[in-house]
Parts: sequence; structure tokens; C-alpha cells
Amino acid sequence: MMKPNFDLNGKVALVTGATHGLGMAMAKALASQGATLVVVGHTPSKMEAALAEYTKAGIDAHPYLFNVTDVVTVNTAIGQIEQELGPIDILVNNAGMIQRTPAIEMDPADFRKVLDVDLVSPFIMSQRVAQSMINRKTGGKIINICSMMSELGRNTVSAYAAAKGGLKMLTRNLATEWAKYNIQVNGIGPGYFATEQTAPIRVDGHPFNEFIINRTPAARWGNPEDLGGAVVFLASAASDFVNGQILYVDGGILATIGKPAGE
Repeated sequence: MMKPNFDLNGKVALVTGATHGLGMAMAKALASQGATLVVVGHTPSKMEAALAEYTKAGIDAHPYLFNVTDVVTVNTAIGQIEQELGPIDILVNNAGMIQRTPAIEMDPADFRKVLDVDLVSPFIMSQRVAQSMINRKTGGKIINICSMMSELGRNTVSAYAAAKGGLKMLTRNLATEWAKYNIQVNGIGPGYFATEQTAPIRVDGHPFNEFIINRTPAARWGNPEDLGGAVVFLASAASDFVNGQILYVDGGILATIGKPAGE
């Protein structure tokens, strides 16, 4: 009986927004399976700190700073990466932002900014990387980091939810168009995870912490490492016939309307 092939040796994996948090966790998982890791960010200080973390973990990360929302910059940067490290086999579109503002109060310019980062940039990056995959006829993997907000609404995040809902459908459409080139385009939808950003609210007695514990069938926040298996699966040959799917890693939140406290 054949074992699934999760080996990424010889593959170049580019992860945007990989200087911290979930992006870093997924990048580490890809590197652990042998991928040559390209870390994309836009803040020099965050990149410096991230490289120290990767080095500590024994990972030789290749850093590139550029704006993923700008077509010209993306084209130039991807060309440079291909020249220096080789063709990109795996693209993880993780860079994103959120702005919590009631819809009635949100400036349309801020709404557009969120869409630009969370939806337009994955399109720009995917288009450029896919063109190279198509030209060299070797296929490849594109993984878009969606969200539970790809399926659900929530107060004050109208722009983010619109972008992540759009990213789900972009994922499916790109899969439809590019499957004939042996390019698999899929998404991951993280639930609520224990990161530095959520640390202030992950304390006993905090209303949102209690909400998450009671809303999640697994009764806990996700650990960043919980995303490792999902991203490696979608990046590897094990998922060669998986296309246009969103894999939700959420402890079961989307499977239920919630559980009573204490159940």
C-alpha cells in the first residue's frame, strides 16, 4: 500500500506575511518537509526578527521585502526570486489585514484598502506565479488563506468578510481555470488561534475568550502548529487531485451552532 507523499524536497515555497503568527507557523511546516523557504514581508524590523526566529528553528529562510498589492513590484520581485532560487512551486497567499469598524461608519477608502490587501493581492501574486507554472509545464500549488469570515458575518468586519468571501470564490475560479495545467488552487480557513495578537483576550474571565471556548466544539483556541498538517497536505503531491476546496481548521466551529456552557 502506497503512503501519501508529503515530501517537499526540491520545491520552492513562497509564503507572504510569513514574518509572524500563522504565516510563520505554516512557513516552518513547509520547511520541515524540505521546501526551500521564501519569506515575504514589507516591514524591515519584522523581517529581521523573523529571520532570527527561523534561524533559531534551524531554517534557512530567504527574505524578500516588497508590496504584494503592486503589480509592477510583484512582477519584479518574483522574477528576482526565480533567478536567485529557481521557479516557485508552492505559493501561500497569507498576507492580510483587518479593520474593525462598523459598516455605517467605515470610509470607502478604508474598505478598498482591506480588499486590496486581502483579495486583490492574492490575485496579483497567483497570476504572476501561475504564469511561470504554466510556461514551464510542471504544475504547482497555490494556497489562499481564507477565514471563517469566508462563510460567516461578524460585527465590524464588513470589509474583511467581503474580502475573505471573495477569496473563497477566487480560489474556486482559479482552480477551475488552471486545473488543466496541473495547478491545484485551494484554501485554508483558520478558526480562532492562539497568537501574539490574541494574547490579551485569551485570559480567564474575558468575554471573548469565554465565547470562543463555548463556541468551539474542541473547547480551545487553535495552536499555530495546528495549521502545519493542512498546509503541507495542500502543498504536497498528496493533494494532487484536490482542487478548489477550502479546508477549515477551526476546531469544529463551522460544523455547529455552538454548545451550551459546561456541556
